[in-house]
Amino acid sequence: MRITMFRKLMASEFGEVRAEMVAKDHVLSALGGRTPDQALEAGVPTKEIWLAVCDAFDVPEQRR
Repeated sequence: MRITMFRKLMASEFGEVRAEMVAKDHVLSALGGRTPDQALEAGVPTKEIWLAVCDAFDVPEQRR
């Protein structure tokens, strides 16, 4: 998954403003105590980050 697709999925699920806030501020234990943005910078695959966000926010399976 490309970063642009990750950003589109985030915006679709949370709205543009909230998606940016989640990516910047929400620390996820599944990402080693990093925010999604920090995980991206560290080279974690975007699909792994997206699934961690989905798990943390109970995103339904059909939207994952």
